[in-house]
Amino acid sequence: MIHTAELIWQKIIDAGANKIGNFVELLNLQPGASEQEFRRLEETLGVTLPEEFKCFYSVYNGQIWNSGVEPVIRNLYFSPIAEIIDNWTFLQEEFDPDDDLVREIGEELKQVLWHSKWIPIAENGAGDYLCIDTDPSEKGNVGQILYYYHDWGNRSIEANNLFDFIEICLNEE
Repeated sequence: MIHTAELIWQKIIDAGANKIGNFVELLNLQPGASEQEFRRLEETLGVTLPEEFKCFYSVYNGQIWNSGVEPVIRNLYFSPIAEIIDNWTFLQEEFDPDDDLVREIGEELKQVLWHSKWIPIAENGAGDYLCIDTDPSEKGNVGQILYYYHDWGNRSIEANNLFDFIEICLNEE
């Protein structure tokens, strides 16, 4: 599976390089995550990480986001593991379960606006996160991908897993 992750990263880089000459430098990718970082993430969030995620992050541990950094796909910046933990902690503390957002939640998901078993792996800088669901409903799959919108109650599955999500995004371009 690590080979698949390497190929997906190469597809991302090739697609971006076709548009922007120094795309790989503008991604500000970080060296692959270590087993210790994966353990810390699992222990802090109380989840078991899907293998696709671990393989993907073994190649590059997200991006350091600052001025001039390009998103990996769509308008998403993949967070390093330390930032995933920070974002998850923030969402745990700041989420209001009594929020009056109109709920539009797919049947593959537990019927909540925020779930502690969602892993916020990427963000758009406006308070929205791409999440991996590690505790789906009976109709869902562990590892399915969804968006968490901070100001909209829509929660629906974007893809069955991280690799499928990235392939979908690459085919949009």
